Amino acid sequence: MKDKIKKYLKEIVTFFIFITILANIISIYKSRDLNKESLQNINITLIDAKRYTYPKDTPVLIHFWATWCPTCKLEASNIQTISENFEVLTIAVSSGDDNDLKKYMYENGLNYKVYNDANGFFAKEFKIAAYPTTFIYDKNKELVFSEVGFTSTWGLWLRMWWAGL
Repeated sequence: MKDKIKKYLKEIVTFFIFITILANIISIYKSRDLNKESLQNINITLIDAKRYTYPKDTPVLIHFWATWCPTCKLEASNIQTISENFEVLTIAVSSGDDNDLKKYMYENGLNYKVYNDANGFFAKEFKIAAYPTTFIYDKNKELVFSEVGFTSTWGLWLRMWWAGL
């Protein structure tokens, strides 16, 4: 019986390692066409009516997502956790008006910064083809990481820490 359990555990671990590697290969493939230029300063109004510009000498995570995206819903708690320790700007694409987004945020217990890209302007500028898509810029606003698809809190935290060095 013990040998059977060990065998099944080994197969499960192998499966998860394989899936992780496959997901990373897919992410790398999907992120090839993203806009990889350095971050240009913007001055926008968030859904809470506050003005936002990128802070100086601080790494920034920009996260493109949508309320209708199932993977984005799974990743929302990761983004929430990261936003409590690092500079995060999220861009909600084609997800309704500001009130729809405020309701979504409230219902899901989220309070990170959100810009409503209702018409997809920024999504087109960054060449977003799938959601969620995450960019991490270092303190000089140079792109150091991009990811298409789900990423873990731990992975995001390490990348943001590294971008701040």
